[in-house]
Amino acid sequence: MSTNDHGDLASGPVCPVPISRYPAVLLAHGGGGKLTQHLIQSMFQPQFSNPALNALHDGATLSLAGARLAFTTDAHVVSPIVFPGGDIGMLAVNGTVNDLAMCGAQPLYLAAALIIEEGLPMERLWEIVRSMSAAAAAAGVQIVTGDTKVVERGKGDGIFITTTGIGLIPPGVSMRPDALTPGDRILLSGRIAEHGVAILSVREGLEFGTTIKSDTAPLHRLAQAILRAAPSVRVMRDPTRGGIASALNELAQSSKVGIVLREDRIPMAAEVHGACELLGLDPLYVANEGKLLAIVPADEAAQALVAMRADPLGLEAVEIGEVTSEHAGIVTMQTGIGGTRVIDMLTGEQLPRIC
Repeated sequence: MSTNDHGDLASGPVCPVPISRYPAVLLAHGGGGKLTQHLIQSMFQPQFSNPALNALHDGATLSLAGARLAFTTDAHVVSPIVFPGGDIGMLAVNGTVNDLAMCGAQPLYLAAALIIEEGLPMERLWEIVRSMSAAAAAAGVQIVTGDTKVVERGKGDGIFITTTGIGLIPPGVSMRPDALTPGDRILLSGRIAEHGVAILSVREGLEFGTTIKSDTAPLHRLAQAILRAAPSVRVMRDPTRGGIASALNELAQSSKVGIVLREDRIPMAAEVHGACELLGLDPLYVANEGKLLAIVPADEAAQALVAMRADPLGLEAVEIGEVTSEHAGIVTMQTGIGGTRVIDMLTGEQLPRIC
């Protein structure tokens, strides 16, 4: 039973907190792995359930006045707020543009909410605002509305940014996380794990002999090129939190299919590979901010790769695996030594506060 604001017993049933082994929220609940998935499936999705949300895509697909719109929102809490290759402002714009692009949409408009910590130098705030402006101009979108809040010193970690975006989905474009079919090919636009390692190198003061930069970039033009070349593309995903491993596990589970990867085909910079080995990280789970996965029918894979490699952001695009009817809901990888291992969802948190 519960009480109302006056202390009296409230009438009606009271829903208990969903059963969980964790009495409090952990950093890992925001890591894009198993705990994030559990939080969404046990707490958020049942309470907010509707067809648009239940698709569990990178954004909602909505019909309005005869138009099909993509609608998405994202919060950015990266630490540090400036890192090699970008900053939190650029990341916020590109991340939301990319979520719209993964829905097959042409990004149009953004909203931005800034939560600023008291004491943030005005020079740093100006740097971030200018970075957001430049990123929006580069992506061809406008920031048309927003909000600003300031919290007490010590309660905001510099600045947090939430961006919301809306885009227009062209006629005939339909991408769904549950549409994967055995025989489909898995395409990856380039080298993985660069964003996460760039963040960690600054956060921990590590030096690897060369500067590893974030790959943050707007992917909508690349996504549109893929759609033109492979109109039957099943779905696209930008593998941010949790890396390509988490993104592919989500798709395998949504479509109830298996996915088989080839380790020797997954591109990675030598310095990133070395950094991951040194730090004990699996690069398959490390965040990316300028790469995409495209799952396409086998007969459209070749032309999709040609289109990807013609774009500056897809020069190193490659086929890394395929969809199979075996082991539904599971991602496996054929290793370089001839074995096979299961690529599960990440349980803990490799790199918190990464995007």
